[in-house]
Formats: sequence, structure tokens, C-alpha cells
Amino acid sequence: MVFREEHQGGPGLVHGGIVGAALDEACGLLATWYRFPAVTARFTIRFRKPVPIKQALEVSARVRKEHGRRLEIAGALRDGDEVLAEAEGTFLHVPLEHFLAKPEGRAAGEAWRQRPAQ
Repeated sequence: MVFREEHQGGPGLVHGGIVGAALDEACGLLATWYRFPAVTARFTIRFRKPVPIKQALEVSARVRKEHGRRLEIAGALRDGDEVLAEAEGTFLHVPLEHFLAKPEGRAAGEAWRQRPAQ
């Protein structure tokens, strides 16, 4: 991924909250692919190096452990072989009703059901 100017915290550097969001998204997507649907229960980040804007970086995630509804997932943001930030999180599988309880969740579910067959 490439962070843009609007993602800056300090000059030329990505805001830590944006780095955290990118890592949470990567880990959360993996959790959801692994156990649909899933939500973040705990998430920690270790910032190791400043993260530059306007540079292609790699975001990755891997499942470290699973137990019942719980998935332990690790993520990393890299510039080549150099780790810029690391994350560890616990993600929980939740019933679909967790999202369908809200009007936005019901609308998304209805839109998905009405999509054209592929």
C-alpha cells in the first residue's frame, strides 16, 4: 500500500493512528476470511521505525493461534525486509446477528442478497 499526503502526522511521515488502522484492517480481514464474521477484541501495535508517505509498503497478517471463537493474529508493515510496525490482536468470531441488529447492517445484508448473480 501507499500512504498519501493526507495520511501525514509529521512532515513526510504517516500518522500512527493510520498505521494502526491499516494493520487492524489487514488482521481483521484475515480473521473474517478465517471465521466469518469476526471483530477486534484486543489490538496492540509496536512502532519500530517512522513510516514514510508516498512509498510502496507491504502490509501482512497471519493467524498465530486459534481457540474456539478466538483467533490470535499478527500483522506487520514492511518496507522490503525492514519491519516498520508490528501488531498483535485477538479477534472473535461473532454471530451474523451482531451486525444485522443495526439498520446499516440490515441494509448491507439486503444489498448483498440483491446483487446480480455472477
